Amino acid sequence: MSIEVNNISKNYGTQKALDGVSFSIQKGEIVGFLGPNGAGKSTLMKILTTYIAADEGHASVNGFDVNDQQKSVQQSIGYLPEHNPLYLDLYVREYLEFNADVFGVAKNRIEEVIVLTGLTAESHKKIAQLSKGYRQRVGLANALLHNPDVLILDEPTTGLDPNQLLEIREVIRNVGKDKTVFLSTHIMQEVEAICDRVIIIDQGKIVTDKKLDTAIAAHQEQVIEVEFDRVVTDDALANLPHLVSKLNTGANVWELTFLSSSDMRSTVFDFAQNNGLKTLQLNQKNKNLETLFREVTRK
Repeated sequence: MSIEVNNISKNYGTQKALDGVSFSIQKGEIVGFLGPNGAGKSTLMKILTTYIAADEGHASVNGFDVNDQQKSVQQSIGYLPEHNPLYLDLYVREYLEFNADVFGVAKNRIEEVIVLTGLTAESHKKIAQLSKGYRQRVGLANALLHNPDVLILDEPTTGLDPNQLLEIREVIRNVGKDKTVFLSTHIMQEVEAICDRVIIIDQGKIVTDKKLDTAIAAHQEQVIEVEFDRVVTDDALANLPHLVSKLNTGANVWELTFLSSSDMRSTVFDFAQNNGLKTLQLNQKNKNLETLFREVTRK
C-alpha cells in the first residue's frame, strides 16, 4: 500500500481532532479527502508527512512508519501544504535549484518539473511577481522535484480563479497518472473532475470511503427543482414526505431535497394538484458529490 492508516487518534487538549481513523490507499489511486472545517483533514495530513505525531494508532507511507522512519517518509512524498511556503524574493529557477540541492537531485530534473507544471514562460521571474495560480504551480513543482511516489496536497486550489482551477486540475491529473495522490479540498467539483475515490471525514471520524461513482449512487438523497404558477409557503412545502431541505431560488422556483430511494417528482406533482397549483417545470437534478457530502456530514 502507498498509504496505510490504522486507528489513528489525535487530541488537542480536550478536543478530539481524529478518532480512530483507518483507511489504505493503493499505488496509483487519486483520492479526494473531504470534510467540514475542523473535521481533521489537515491534522491527518500533518501526521502522514511527519510534521506532528498521532496520540494513538499507526500510519505508514510507502511502507515507512511515520514515527520510526520519518526521514524515509519525507524522502518518498511530495507535500504541498495549504499555505504554500515560498521565498518570494527568489526567482523560480533559483528557488527550485535551492530545493534540488536540499533533496540531492540532479539539476536536469528542474527543467523537467518546470515543463510538467507549465512554468516555462514564468521561470525567469521572481516568485513575488507571479499570480496565485503560478505560485501554486511552483509549490507543486517543488513537491515533484525528487520524483516522489506519493503526493499529499492540502487545499492546492484555494484562492484560485476559474481559469487557474482548470490549469492546476490538469497538472494534478497529469502527474497522478503514475503517482499516488492524496488530495484535500473544499471544492467538490475538483474531486469529481480529478479523483476516482472519495474519503469523507466528519468530527474526526471517517463517514464515507468509496469509489466516487459508487459513493454517489449509494446514497438516496435527491434534488427536485420545481416551478409553481404562484406563491407557495414554506409551511405548505414542509408537509411533503421525506423532505430534508427546501430553497427558494427565485420567484416561484424551489429546490427541494428529499431523502428517499423513490423518484419524488410524482409526489411533488400530486402536492401541486392537491393544492390547486400548476407545475411549470419539474426536474430531478443529478446526484453529485455535494449532495452526498451534505447527507453524510449533516448534524
